[in-house]
Amino acid sequence: MKKKFKMINLDCANCAAKMEEGIKKIDGVNDAVMNFMMQKLTIDVDESKFEGVKTQITEVCSKVEPDCKVQF
Repeated sequence: MKKKFKMINLDCANCAAKMEEGIKKIDGVNDAVMNFMMQKLTIDVDESKFEGVKTQITEVCSKVEPDCKVQF
């Protein structure tokens, strides 16, 4: 299942790349693409694991850039 989310306060292209790599490592995420210019995150995730994945995505993003939020 593919989902797209808006990123809030994503200020750094390097940070976006680090977030993308971290999100790809989450169990249940098949693929992740962070588009810095469009401020969008696209993930391909197992539908049954989506709720748990949302929390982990938030944690990954907060570690890399504390002010950045994912608008679910």
